[in-house]
Amino acid sequence: MNFLRGVIGGQPAGPQLSGAETIQKLCDRVASSTLLEDRRDAVRALKSLSKKYRLEVGTQAMGHLINILQTDSSDSEIIGYALDTLYNVISSDEEEEQDELEEESSQKEADDLGAQLTDALINEQDNVTLILSLLEEFDFHVRWPAVKLITALLKNRRGPVQGIILVSPMGVSRLMDLLADSREIIRNDALLLLLQLTKGNAAIQKIVAFENAFERLLDIISEEENGDGGIVVEDCLLLLLSLLKNNSSNQNFFKEGSYIQRMKPWFEVGDDNSGWSAQKVTNLHLMLQMVRVMVSPMNSPGAISSCQKAMYHCSLLQQLCSILMATGVPADILTETINTVSEVIRGSQDNQDYFASVNAPSNPPRPAIVVLLMSMVNERQPFVLRCAVLYCFQSFLYKNHKGQEEIVSTLLPSTIETNSITAGQLLCGGLFSTDSLSNWYAAVALSHALQDNLAQKEQLLRVQLATSVGTPPISLLQQCTNILSQGDKIDRRGSKAQTRVGLLILLCSWISSCPIAVTHFLNNQANVSYLTGQISENQGEEERLVQGLCALLLGICICYNDDSLENHTKERLKQLIEKRIGKENFVEKLGFISKQEQYSRASLLPQPTGPAPEHMLFDHQFTQLVKELEAVVTKSVYKSSEEERKEEEVKKALEQHDSIMTQYKDLIREQDAQITELKEQVASLSSQTEQMKLTMSQQMLQMQQHKDQYSILKLKLEKGNQQTAGQVEEAHLNGMQLEELGRLREQLQELRSHNAQMEAELTDRDAVIRCLNSEKAQTMNGLENNAQILKELEALRGRVESQSAQISQLQAEREDLLKTAAQSAKVAVDPAASDLQGLLTAQTQESERLKEEVRRLAESRAGMQQQLASVNSTAAVLEADRTKLQEELTESKKEQDDLLMLLADQDQKITTLKNRLKELGETIEDEDDLDSLDQCDDDD
Repeated sequence: MNFLRGVIGGQPAGPQLSGAETIQKLCDRVASSTLLEDRRDAVRALKSLSKKYRLEVGTQAMGHLINILQTDSSDSEIIGYALDTLYNVISSDEEEEQDELEEESSQKEADDLGAQLTDALINEQDNVTLILSLLEEFDFHVRWPAVKLITALLKNRRGPVQGIILVSPMGVSRLMDLLADSREIIRNDALLLLLQLTKGNAAIQKIVAFENAFERLLDIISEEENGDGGIVVEDCLLLLLSLLKNNSSNQNFFKEGSYIQRMKPWFEVGDDNSGWSAQKVTNLHLMLQMVRVMVSPMNSPGAISSCQKAMYHCSLLQQLCSILMATGVPADILTETINTVSEVIRGSQDNQDYFASVNAPSNPPRPAIVVLLMSMVNERQPFVLRCAVLYCFQSFLYKNHKGQEEIVSTLLPSTIETNSITAGQLLCGGLFSTDSLSNWYAAVALSHALQDNLAQKEQLLRVQLATSVGTPPISLLQQCTNILSQGDKIDRRGSKAQTRVGLLILLCSWISSCPIAVTHFLNNQANVSYLTGQISENQGEEERLVQGLCALLLGICICYNDDSLENHTKERLKQLIEKRIGKENFVEKLGFISKQEQYSRASLLPQPTGPAPEHMLFDHQFTQLVKELEAVVTKSVYKSSEEERKEEEVKKALEQHDSIMTQYKDLIREQDAQITELKEQVASLSSQTEQMKLTMSQQMLQMQQHKDQYSILKLKLEKGNQQTAGQVEEAHLNGMQLEELGRLREQLQELRSHNAQMEAELTDRDAVIRCLNSEKAQTMNGLENNAQILKELEALRGRVESQSAQISQLQAEREDLLKTAAQSAKVAVDPAASDLQGLLTAQTQESERLKEEVRRLAESRAGMQQQLASVNSTAAVLEADRTKLQEELTESKKEQDDLLMLLADQDQKITTLKNRLKELGETIEDEDDLDSLDQCDDDD
């Protein structure tokens, strides 16, 4: 213990040891001590020396410290000392004050040493896994040093440590659990750890995102009062940006999780905007960057569109516009907000329409677009703010023909109001001002109002400008070319090149793909002379860009020339180039455009940016136009008139072919729609057919039941005849006969009812068959699959005919039953029996008449099937037959009801007569007499 006291500051017990010797002694004590307290004291001493002697402690004690982490994991105090010691030797933080000259070199040496010691530690992957496992310990003195140590390892060797954590079981999950720690210092350091962990590793970013990182980070931001929060909010926003930037999967997950809606409270800025702390400005900057990450033009169009819709529907765009129009907002926040609004509305019609409706809180209210343009053409405004306004104006007009029309309409005389400032007035004012940057801004902005919009290019030709009092107005096109040709007098400060570049960009965008504008431009002879003069001169390096743009403009006049001007046809312009400039020289000058550094920078991103105002020469959309036209112009200059004629013929042939193809495509599309409709009809017919099959199956089952009932009736009749042939008492025999007759009447009534029902079903089936035949005729030309339906219909018709035959057979069986019933009625001894026989005979005749009606109906149906071509007349005849049949069936039913009533009355009379005979003492003949009576009747 005396040795340790000497090490940590007590009186030395012996000779003073050097730092390396002391560390060696302590390492030996850690390795050899059997008591935990001695090892703990030795590790504590190493910790106190680790900052001053990083190299010695790192090289000599690292192995012993790792061993302590493995063997003494139950003691949180010694584990905490060991982790702190490892962090001190690996971390590159310098706490001592250093001179400015020594600071850089010393920091570099410290970084190198930390990297070397980190390599030694992570050489064994199990060491990192061991430290990760210690995060499960809740003790503050273990968890916090472990978090700091892993963060230091990631700072020094991010890639290798990320790989180890990625393959470690539950490695990322353990780190994510730290965000739920109730101790703020651990949670805040965990944010820094995750920020280092997710940098440049898409796989880890996805895992962290799916470990519910978005939900936890947004909760922390909300708890810390959003933009008014401190450094913790900044760390959360940096981590969110790290997870979302250049990671389409996480962006989609963020959108699908409805987290965009949770960003709206971030931008709720109050009326009092006087107090903007530096931290609040930083936080709001990062929040605006979060929005821009989701709608960046570098993302896929589908992802951008869905995010823009979500931002509109959750009123996030409205919140951003309120910041845009608020007072007291810092300039850098206002600039970033304008850039953010630009990307939220870019290419989204709904968002662009909303932005067009936003008014500034002025008196009278002015549209936000007008207020922003006033800042853009004001040379006293900051350069970055003016660039942001141009970007916003470009985004508002991007793929927005409606907005382009509104802007151009403000330039037309009929729409100008005397007491209001319009966007067109501001653009013209900037176009002809003495500030070259305002000239460039206005020219580029106006070119976006004409982008891919032939109608507005032609409308702009109508714009007339009054140059001075008493002079007639001239066209905007003429004024632009006049200023261009008088370039030496534009700006005395020497920035005339930027103005001419802006005007040339406007003219190239204006007359490209617009033959009428080309004719207007060439109608002024001075324009062609100016262009050829500029291209043919050998000027300095600064003028090469202007020469290239002049070559492009002259080439556009050749490509989109309709040869309406005799002196400036395509062929004459080519001859002029060949004589005065030379084709090779012309193409060389044209190539100067794409060789400019500013051209390359502008072609990368839509947002106009530059290190200084004088570097603003190109617009992103114009670079796309140059890429399209450069090869076309070069080819057009070298082509002869014969080649052009052939190409024109080929072009016309291709256009004609395309027109034919378009017609065929439309026809195919229409046929596809018809086929789809026919398929639906076939599906409906198939469903109806299946339903009819089911109905027929049920009817077949009912017919089989009727057959069984007839068989039972036959058996009963045979049995009744056998009983009648025997000798039974007259009262018993009469009672049986009367009961059997009543049963036969009921069955006869059921048969008649069923017969009527079957006839109605036959009529319905005939109607369905006619409907199916009609639909079959309509669908035969559209779909070959209807053949199967027709086969099924034919089979169905066959089944219906078979069923009709079965009905006829049942009717024949019914006649047999009626005859049998008539024969059994003869056994009656009373005179009324003969009347009953007459009634039964009449009933048989009625059945014959019904049978004849059914046969006539069948013949009528066959005739109607033969006359299928005349559908309307057949339907009328069928309706008349159906009505007549219904009346006859109704009359028949009425007659049958009357017959039943007569039979019932007759039965009652027979019973009454028998009772009276019994009362009068008349004897009833016995069975022998009945047999002899029957025998007599048979003889007769």
